[in-house]
Amino acid sequence: MEDKDKKNSEMRTRAKVKFEVYGEEMIEKQVKSSGNSGRIYLPPNWVGHTVKIIKVE
Repeated sequence: MEDKDKKNSEMRTRAKVKFEVYGEEMIEKQVKSSGNSGRIYLPPNWVGHTVKIIKVE
């Protein structure tokens, strides 16, 4: 039974993966609480552009 618990625990932890992304600008921000969701404020000149969000921790 102990091996089964260990295997289930390992399946629940997420491994880090490497992303290679090409873009024009990058900023690092912390997600703020907004109701029952999260929010990140970006510069106004980014409005209308496509962004990619990667959770790093």
